[in-house]
Amino acid sequence: MVYWAKISNILHGSKPTLLMILVQITLTIVNIGYKLALNDGMPISVLVAYRFMFGAAFIVPVAFFVERKKRPKLTRRTILYGFLCGLFGGALGQNLYLKSLDLTSATYISAMTNLVPAMTFVIAICLRLERLEWNSLAGKTKVFGTLLGIAGAMLLTFYKGPQMTPWKTNINLLQTTLSQHHHHLNKGQTPNSHNLVLGSLLGIASCACYSLWLIIQAKAAEHYPCPYSITAMMTVWASIQGVVFALCTEHHDWSNWLLGWNIRLLTVVVAGILGSGMMFTLIAWTVRMRGPLFVSIFNPLLLVMVAIAGSLFLQEKLHLGMVLGGILIIGGLYVVLWGKGKELKKVSQLMPENQVVIDMQPPPPTLRQSCNSHGGSNTIKEEEWEREEEEDTDSQTSEVLGALYMYHCP
Repeated sequence: MVYWAKISNILHGSKPTLLMILVQITLTIVNIGYKLALNDGMPISVLVAYRFMFGAAFIVPVAFFVERKKRPKLTRRTILYGFLCGLFGGALGQNLYLKSLDLTSATYISAMTNLVPAMTFVIAICLRLERLEWNSLAGKTKVFGTLLGIAGAMLLTFYKGPQMTPWKTNINLLQTTLSQHHHHLNKGQTPNSHNLVLGSLLGIASCACYSLWLIIQAKAAEHYPCPYSITAMMTVWASIQGVVFALCTEHHDWSNWLLGWNIRLLTVVVAGILGSGMMFTLIAWTVRMRGPLFVSIFNPLLLVMVAIAGSLFLQEKLHLGMVLGGILIIGGLYVVLWGKGKELKKVSQLMPENQVVIDMQPPPPTLRQSCNSHGGSNTIKEEEWEREEEEDTDSQTSEVLGALYMYHCP
């Protein structure tokens, strides 16, 4: 009994790690499915539209029942946040991501997505949502990590180098899904330098979209603290936007919308239900148990899994430039996460959780006015109140990078 109790305790303590490994395995399957569906000739816009329709069909009932008793009143601002999240984190971001995947490879785009935390940091500074704090160690570390990630992306794009694939198999799933039309267009074609540069630019653009999604989602959570409902709203908006865009681009051939018992149906079901629905639930549980930074450190595992799966089943070739660039990007990711962890630790030490609500609440304006009438000493108090209010805002917006992982459910 004692032996089984120890095993039970070990498994219970390993639950967050096992959940995140399951998330990465599922996302690897989604990426490989994307490549196969695109290779089968499925239009990107139709794939995105179906993905979010299936995702909305799954997450909307979950949000309705889980948060039905604590859901606040829906406002126009919340609806706007949902629309923007659906645009940047859904329809637009996914179309850019899949076009980049189509032009490059699953391994390549998986490496590029590790730039999102650093890009989120840059955009948050530009929008004055986060301070650079160059004089602090955490600030310098985040800047260094950002530059390291950018250097890795440039190396990944402009340097190929010798082939480094350590194994060779005769399995190529792309041959099983190659449609006649797609075969005619791509026979003997490999990603050339033009496709690589264009795919890189589209990949960076998709990373920028996901970074904006993170920032908007953090703001939305402040006004509407119901994560399942926000995700449901996002997937509904993304499905509407995706369908409208797909109708504008694929109205000339309605056969592209047909789903049979093939890789197309399997891909949209797995990407929609698991990628947009189930993965969010698992990630939310893990964030609640271990925090967002714990979730973020598993991001590079996706790159490793996709690289292995791509070389084994898709005949993707690994080159020295891809390996070195991936190492630099992953190194930059961990450096940014380390700096962010130090910053969050400092904030938590300065503002204990049980005192944040009490100490950081500024007094009402009427009380400030009455204090101002009692002399200059109270003016100092007012300045302290305003400074505390500003620090409170900064502490909330500093959580933008706290959910670094949430961007990546491709």
